[in-house]
Order: sequence, then C-alpha cells, then structure tokens
Amino acid sequence: MRYLILFGFLLSAISVEADVLSPQTKQIVVSIAPDWNASTGRLQLFEKKDREWVPVTPAWNVLYGRNGLAWGIGVQPTPKNDPHPFKCEHDKRSPAGIFKIGKIFTYDSALPKGADFPFHTISKSDAWIDDPALPNYNRHVQVNPRNPPPWFESQRMRLDDPPHRWLIEIRHNAESPIAGAGSAIFFHIQRGLKIPSAGCTVMPEPRIRNLISWLRADAMPYYILLPRTEYIALWKSWGLPSPQSARQLLD
Repeated sequence: MRYLILFGFLLSAISVEADVLSPQTKQIVVSIAPDWNASTGRLQLFEKKDREWVPVTPAWNVLYGRNGLAWGIGVQPTPKNDPHPFKCEHDKRSPAGIFKIGKIFTYDSALPKGADFPFHTISKSDAWIDDPALPNYNRHVQVNPRNPPPWFESQRMRLDDPPHRWLIEIRHNAESPIAGAGSAIFFHIQRGLKIPSAGCTVMPEPRIRNLISWLRADAMPYYILLPRTEYIALWKSWGLPSPQSARQLLD
C-alpha cells in the first residue's frame, strides 16, 4: 500500500506539463540505454549552436543501476499511461528523464584544470540523506562532527573511496523531494569495468574529469537519460538532439 501511494504522488508530481529545457540552456549531457533493463549505455556531450544541438565529443560507454532504468522526477512531462517503472529508493535503477545538473562534490580542494563550475569540498561534516524516514531526505546537510546525530555514520559523504572522489549531482527528485522516490543520484567514477551502480551514471575517472572541465553554470546544463525507444519517440517534442545528431548513441 505504501508504494501504491508513493506512485500516486509520483504520477501527480511528474505528469504536470512544463518547459522541458530552459531556453537559456546551451549544454546538455545525453545518455541512451538499449532498453529499460539495461545497465550499460552510451553518453555524449552536446552544445546548442544556431538553435541546433551539436555533439562536441564522441560518445563513450557508461554504466547505470544494475537493474536498469525507471522514470525519475525531473523537468520532463511523463508520458500518460506509461507501463514502465517509476524510481524508488533501493530499486537499483537509474532515473530516466531530464534533470538539471547541480553542484560538484569532491574530496579535492579544487576542480580539475580548466573547470569552472560550483563545487563543494566534502568534509567530515557532510552528509547526503538517503533514508526516507529522516528529515531532509535527498538533501545535502552538514553536522557538527564533534557531536554528530545517530544517523550520521550511515549518511556521511566523506568515505575516502576512489569512486566518490568526484560527484556531479543529477537533480532527480530534488525540488520538493518525495520520501522514498529515490535519492543521492550522481555522475561518479565506476568501481570496475563492468560493475553497475546502485542508481547513478558512472564512468572512468578521465571521463568524469572531461565532463567537469566542460560544464559551465551559465550554460544551464541538463542531463537526459532515456532508453532508445523512448528517445526516438520523444526527441522532437522535448527539443532534444535529432536522431541524426545523436546517431553515435542510437547505433
């Protein structure tokens, strides 16, 4: 019953028509999976030039959640009567849709050379709440490390592990978070050549660095993640790169 109620909230939250991309957006990150259950896909960077989306990098391989994709809460309208799953906590699926790209979180004190994007150096006081029972679900919070709350150990961000050295926030379920609808979604470094994530989009560290160095806040970047069939059906109405421009992702 709890999840039926949750899905009802999800449907009402993401079926509202809205501008899909901001008119000021000049950068988008596009990733296409073969199907809803795929944990692998490809990703490519695009810039708007003369009102057209133009690829500015080759496509590269990425990994998603181990169970594939599920509709996320982003800026996109959700197709009506869609039979595919909706993102929820611990489902091991990456959210599909269109999402603003948020802040970069890193263990380092500075971004890679050439980068210019809002970032935060993760300290021992930082946490990201992924427990639906806690206040500030799907929020970055800071605590007093000398007197942390009981939940802090399971929610802390400073793990000092290589995959989380660079985290780029994918703003799924971010504006008014719905408890249980999925949290802590990022681009980050993959753990191994073929090891999927718990719901993030992951890639080798050189690719993460390339992405960080390319992003610009004034370009208002978004992330688009869709299965191939949905991309082909929706690209025109959502103002996304044409199948010709995105052919490296679709082939």
